[in-house]
Amino acid sequence: MKLEHRKQKVVPFTRFIIRLLRYSFYAVVLITFSVLLGVIGYHYVADLNWLNSFHQACLILTGMGPVADMQTSEAKLFDSFYALYSGVAFLSITAVFFAPIVHRIMHILHVDDEE
Repeated sequence: MKLEHRKQKVVPFTRFIIRLLRYSFYAVVLITFSVLLGVIGYHYVADLNWLNSFHQACLILTGMGPVADMQTSEAKLFDSFYALYSGVAFLSITAVFFAPIVHRIMHILHVDDEE
């Protein structure tokens, strides 16, 4: 999954779309893993039902904030660590998704015309 060097030509649009789909797939995998981690944790540690666990995990992951109050110390600890993880995960997933787009723009701006 090597990207082209700045001295190389810009890849064709179809190859760029394939690269974008590949990176989008990686982002979806990371989102799925992160949501599942939260859902399972909230269900078993905070004793929320599956739907509320999913709701809480999604809102924490996107930075919207908590919905349910955590009643036990274990639930509060999980909620805190999941929120810390979610902040890093959200930024990382965003970087993975936008990496090919930013790379292509930067590459187009810096490619040498040999004409």
